[in-house]
Amino acid sequence: MTLAPYACHPEDSRGRLYPEETSTFRSPFQRDRDRIIHSSAFRRLKHKTQVFVEHEGDYYRTRLTHTIEVAQVARTIAGALRLNVELAEAVALAHDLGHPPFGHTGEDALAELMAPYGGFDHNAQAIRIVTDLERHYAGFDGLNLTWETLEGIAKHNGPVIGPKASGSHAVADSADIPYALAGFNESYDLELDTFASAEAQVAAVADDVAYNHHDLHDGLRAGLFAEDDLMDLPVTGPAFAEVDRLHPGLDPMRRRHEALRRVFGVMVEDVIAVAENRLAASQPQSVADVRSMDGPIIRFSKPLFQNLKAIKSFLFTRMYRAPSVVVERQRVTAMINELFPLFLSDPSLLPDEWRPDVARAKDETELARVVLDYVAGMTDRFAIQEHARLCCR
Repeated sequence: MTLAPYACHPEDSRGRLYPEETSTFRSPFQRDRDRIIHSSAFRRLKHKTQVFVEHEGDYYRTRLTHTIEVAQVARTIAGALRLNVELAEAVALAHDLGHPPFGHTGEDALAELMAPYGGFDHNAQAIRIVTDLERHYAGFDGLNLTWETLEGIAKHNGPVIGPKASGSHAVADSADIPYALAGFNESYDLELDTFASAEAQVAAVADDVAYNHHDLHDGLRAGLFAEDDLMDLPVTGPAFAEVDRLHPGLDPMRRRHEALRRVFGVMVEDVIAVAENRLAASQPQSVADVRSMDGPIIRFSKPLFQNLKAIKSFLFTRMYRAPSVVVERQRVTAMINELFPLFLSDPSLLPDEWRPDVARAKDETELARVVLDYVAGMTDRFAIQEHARLCCR
């Protein structure tokens, strides 16, 4: 496939913080993708929460299966738009590496605990993981990813600072950038006030597509709502109606799958159509043109965005804040709230391999950040086990 002029071309990459010889068989972005897949943090996603705590059922999405689905969607959209598929996939595979145990519940708990010590944000933590905490290579800490992949991880949801900043990871002032991102950005400027490449924007939208689809599927499987509850919603209602028209009397599980895959298709086709129209209108001639635009080039149409807001509102009430989910959120929040201060007050409880980091900590803030790195890296099951071992004696 011939890449579009506005795509990220491997030969034009800004390179890596630590220069390396080029690979004979793989492009720089392919190497990034492969390093992410082989990282310890990527493997741990298998046992981290998406919505349901990892042990609650084998059929529910984990953070790993979610990530794989995001990467699949990103490859499809990037290919249709003649973008660099390997870069879009690399950003998609890395986008959730910084999530702590228990998903957004764990993130909320750690953000509150870290408020006096520079804050916590899973997006910034992903940068910390791939630039420091993955310590396997002889010549450097981290994965030594290309500038383009790091940029995509840091700001796939949009600029972090500046007049164009928006989204859940945006901050009002550069002083408010989470330390995990700010520290690295000082040594390797990721231009946090601009939009990321179109490939990174694809990864962000693919994330929305994936969770809008699979949260409906997981919520139905969990019995938090039924198919009949979806019939009056936009997108989902017409999808079920079409399946009923084409396949009357279809087995319930097949009916569910057929309808939700149509929901999936509506979102992907909408993103591609909107991007094609915006690209045709703006005619960007380079990735620099994409970064300097006033808004993202990859996004949902306004009508579909409003329809998805209605679906998200339904999911928030019926799934994310369902009584059973709220009870579990309270339980795991209590675990984080007990584990973090325990390690902070007695860092000798940390494993031996963390002792050098503890020894380098000059004050409580630096020690808290070491403890954060350890706790945020835990899987759901390990956090539960450690809480039982240390707090329930």
